[in-house]
Amino acid sequence: MFVTQSGAIRAHSVDRSKVESAVSKGVTLSQLVQSYNALGLRDKSGRFDAAGEVRLLPDPDTFRSLPYAKRTGAMLCDLQTLDGDSWSVDPRSSLRALCESLDIEGLTPKVAFESEFHLFREDDGEVERVDHRGAYSTGSTRETHETILSMIDALKSQGIPVEKYYPEYAAGKHEIVTGPRSGVSAADQHVIFRETVDSVARTGGYRATFLPKPFDHSTNGCHIHLSLWDDDNVLYDAECDGLSDIGRRFTAGLLEHAPALVALTAATANSYARLQPQIGAAAFTCWGHGNREALVRVPAPDPDDGASTRLEFRAADNTANPYQGYSDCLRLERTELIGSSNREHQSLSIQETFHRANGQTGE
Repeated sequence: MFVTQSGAIRAHSVDRSKVESAVSKGVTLSQLVQSYNALGLRDKSGRFDAAGEVRLLPDPDTFRSLPYAKRTGAMLCDLQTLDGDSWSVDPRSSLRALCESLDIEGLTPKVAFESEFHLFREDDGEVERVDHRGAYSTGSTRETHETILSMIDALKSQGIPVEKYYPEYAAGKHEIVTGPRSGVSAADQHVIFRETVDSVARTGGYRATFLPKPFDHSTNGCHIHLSLWDDDNVLYDAECDGLSDIGRRFTAGLLEHAPALVALTAATANSYARLQPQIGAAAFTCWGHGNREALVRVPAPDPDDGASTRLEFRAADNTANPYQGYSDCLRLERTELIGSSNREHQSLSIQETFHRANGQTGE
């Protein structure tokens, strides 16, 4: 499996007898596949045409048997040139190179993708939402209980840690929260998550959609939770309201580069139907502690564990390539680690700005 620039998950299958060869030599693939959007339509004005090939190189460390597909296993793939070099268009290879450069500096990113999805039924072209309750309702939990349990079991059987589940605000909207991973494996885990949810939903008689704005009064986000570690979490500082100077400069970088960044993390017109005020999405270019309308939120850390401090980039959805979105956020974090620009005027949270405007200290 691999993910194209459109955010679509794609696959190329080989017989069991050819797996060893595929892992060692790769499988040829037309460059043209990068010109197809998430709807399967080719962009004929794109840079790739019928001439040109690359190789899909499976990563054997990502192998797993798929619990929802008989006699089928899967591996995540890198894209390489025919000469065996990383293809510059491959975000997975680029993300790995970035993580390796951070590792040389003694740093490890920990990332979790917080993805929402809707379940619905389709009958003769008519879409029926699974329930009309939402908002953490126990009724919604009962409605899809068996299917959600099957999803959780399937995720766990593939080594994906599941932390919690709840029905979200809108009818038919759900969220299964998975644990953080380091390096490239965080994005790999998210790709497997999406495939598992979609596939298990079908076996339960439902369909799943990750579309940013699938129905009226309904949205799906894919928030990116990030922290960076040496021996400790470098984003945490108990003496600075929990968020270190590096964390504040990283936040300022995300805000400063938001227009360019959001073009990649919210990559379709449908994405911007989601990014509106008062619907719990990132409608404003600001940051704050616990603020779900902000582009960047600092979630409350675990009790007595300030080291669980992280940043949540909320203007992301599943139309993005997860390797690309993660990589671009991480590049900004690395830039702030080695940079020395003074961003104090940009690094005030909504709460701090309010207190200063009113002559208060915020204490």
